Amino acid sequence: MQRTEHPKPQFMRENWRNLNGEWQFEIDRSVSGKERGLYKPDAVLSKVINVPFCPESRLSGIGDTDFMNSVWYKRTVEISEEELSGRVIIHFGAVDYESHLYVNGVHVGEHIGGYVSFSFDITDYLTAGTNVITINALDDTRDPKIPSGKQSTEYNSYDCFYTRTTGIWQTVWLEFVPENYIIRAKYDTDIDSATLTVSAVLKGTADLTVEAFYEGKTVGKAKATSCGGTHILTIPLSEKHLWEVGNGRLYDLVLTFGEDKVNSYFGLRSVRLDGFKFLLNEKSVFQRLILDQGFYPDGIYTAPSDEDLIADIDRSLAMGFNGARLHEKIFEERFLYHCDRKGYIVWGEYPDWSLHRAKSLSNAFLMTEWVEELERDYNHPAIIGWCPQNETEWLIPGSEQAKNQRAFYRLTKAFDPSRPCIDASGYIHVESDIFDIHDYEQDPAKFKVSLDSLTNEGKNIDRHSQFHTYNKWQPIFVSEYGGTRWSEDQSGWGYGNGPKTLEECIDRIKGLTDVILDNERIMGLCYTQLTDVEQEQNGLYTYDRKPKFDPEKIHSIFSRKAAIED
Repeated sequence: MQRTEHPKPQFMRENWRNLNGEWQFEIDRSVSGKERGLYKPDAVLSKVINVPFCPESRLSGIGDTDFMNSVWYKRTVEISEEELSGRVIIHFGAVDYESHLYVNGVHVGEHIGGYVSFSFDITDYLTAGTNVITINALDDTRDPKIPSGKQSTEYNSYDCFYTRTTGIWQTVWLEFVPENYIIRAKYDTDIDSATLTVSAVLKGTADLTVEAFYEGKTVGKAKATSCGGTHILTIPLSEKHLWEVGNGRLYDLVLTFGEDKVNSYFGLRSVRLDGFKFLLNEKSVFQRLILDQGFYPDGIYTAPSDEDLIADIDRSLAMGFNGARLHEKIFEERFLYHCDRKGYIVWGEYPDWSLHRAKSLSNAFLMTEWVEELERDYNHPAIIGWCPQNETEWLIPGSEQAKNQRAFYRLTKAFDPSRPCIDASGYIHVESDIFDIHDYEQDPAKFKVSLDSLTNEGKNIDRHSQFHTYNKWQPIFVSEYGGTRWSEDQSGWGYGNGPKTLEECIDRIKGLTDVILDNERIMGLCYTQLTDVEQEQNGLYTYDRKPKFDPEKIHSIFSRKAAIED
């Protein structure tokens, strides 16, 4: 199994090389590899791994699920004289957690953070001919200062914690660029004026041209001469095609800077909150979301193929959902690309579980990687909101943790004022655009009493209500509910008492969902969850992606009109 497709569809150059596939590999449980010289070009690693699959996964060819505090990767690459005439950039989609890169035995640099992309200019470390690339990844899942999402801190998976991911788990690739090139670009659109504003970060000085296309036809173009640094261009579009739910009308984009050429795309759309409603292109849209944790039986964090990414979106659509919470994980950019194409709305999150928030150091690293995520994914029209933290139920008002939570919200809004932000999903809010709640009550009648109390009286009936107050002007989002356990043999973990029959399970899902849809103050729902994950058996699909229920029946439950919709 190989992942050969371009990992970054929104920023593609023709001159690139995929480095996925066979690498030498070594598990370094004693973290002594550097002392033993595993970074040296002549070092021989004892195993072979299939990148980009993590060593815990079957697809990697390793399948070791024990704790690995350090792992090493090594491979050779051939570089031509022509390729060395410009700059050579190595990119990593994601490496969990602390990465050290060596080229021909020389330490090039390091990156801290297990979920976002990073790169190094390695030109000066290369020679024409054979070169050795070595990567050391350090990862201690039991360290409370390291974000690890839903990775288990115990030897085995349990409850809603699953098999760990160590080291490389997204594509590794090379890019060959001229001396003057585009580092990155940020897109902002305005649907009223039908314009695109491009903020391009440039290395060197050259002419910058940006040309927009729709279905192959040029619909806008702008040029700046002899520019460098950060340059901003605004492009009027001659045709307006709005990105909508279920219809990802994407414009193609070509950015040219001197000899450098980048192929990209964007979506023309707006999002905002209006009273209790969520507006997309100034129209009320009810968020019918599914909780998607992005785990795969064979690949763990990594989808076996690009087709598997697409299939999970299609599975969600088949059950009546129009989007997802991408939960406790930063998904790879190709998944977001397919969301963009299909008009599938998603919330961007960060895998903050297992962190000890009282330790300022952990928050410093978290904030740095969170900014990297905001920067990486800002241009995706499918992302309609941000949520940097989840279920901070131990929060004490006025504490350092509370101050940090407020800081993450304000940082997010400073970087991206165009999207709503939830400070921490589910329990205790400090400063948030939306008052969202998690409620896994399994009795629809009790569920209704609780939601009615919140929407009618402003009283949140849960064990955290003493820590925060609902301001009645805020929109309400039931961002986790359901989680109803169902398996044929009544096994596995789930929320509350599992139903005895399939029919009882469907009735319960309908009863809980009807309570939300019938409440005219609730702007969205997120049902837990798309698929089972290992021992957690509350998905609408099994872990190997087989439907547990008739999709048409489930579709009819979730797709009916909500009371808040126009």
